[in-house]
Amino acid sequence: QLGLMFNYGTNGKDGTPYPASKWDQEIELCKQSVEIMNRMEQKPAFFIVCGDLVDAFPDKYPDIREKQMKDLRDAYKNLDPSIPMICVCGNHDVGNSPTHETINKYKSSFGDDYFYFSFQGVFFIVLNSQFYEDSTHVPDLYKVHEDWLEDVLNMEERKTCKHTVIFQHIPWFLNQPDEPKEYFNIEPDLRIRKLDRFREAGVKKIFCGHYHRNAGGFYKDLEVIVTSAIGCQIGPDDHGMRIVNVSEDQIEHKYHSLSSFPTSGDL
Repeated sequence: QLGLMFNYGTNGKDGTPYPASKWDQEIELCKQSVEIMNRMEQKPAFFIVCGDLVDAFPDKYPDIREKQMKDLRDAYKNLDPSIPMICVCGNHDVGNSPTHETINKYKSSFGDDYFYFSFQGVFFIVLNSQFYEDSTHVPDLYKVHEDWLEDVLNMEERKTCKHTVIFQHIPWFLNQPDEPKEYFNIEPDLRIRKLDRFREAGVKKIFCGHYHRNAGGFYKDLEVIVTSAIGCQIGPDDHGMRIVNVSEDQIEHKYHSLSSFPTSGDL
């Protein structure tokens, strides 16, 4: 999230507010992540960023945002071409209360705000979770998203895959499925309704971002995994990435600090 470290500071109170902005720290961390992935003996099938690619909101500081996006692309242009970089939209990408304009701007810069793909028997669904937070200005797009999602969950192609995995920005919950609503999670009634539907469809893992800390838990047998950031840390975690190993029978994952990230052997 290029620009957040300068804006957030050390505790969210001593940072420098916009329009002042710097993101040199994040650029170096992004380049470090590229160097790590390029050194990995077993290259990942893909590298996915679960939202908030840059910090400047599209409807508030468009000029700063353009510079942040350019520098983000430059930081990852040397990523091994065998490793696709997949982007998930977050609230800083489409706005806290997205509009047709902010979503179209995101799509023109990074591609679709929701989509699916499959790889080696695993089906992946990428959602625009901002619709679940605030769809006030885009009720039509929210309905299209939900109709699309239902169609995807009912696809025969998906049903024949061994695993179905969801990626989104905002976590359904941080630690407990019955926790109250707060800034970093989704409203409880909608939360349970959607989690029940995902369980019914056989989804076992949902990977999220947003929290800038590692967290997560289970709703029955469905695991919600909240991964911290390469950039700004709000909790005790180090700058890092999560490795996800997929086998025929299970999906395992572990967060690693960039400073001690494994690149060889059994990952």
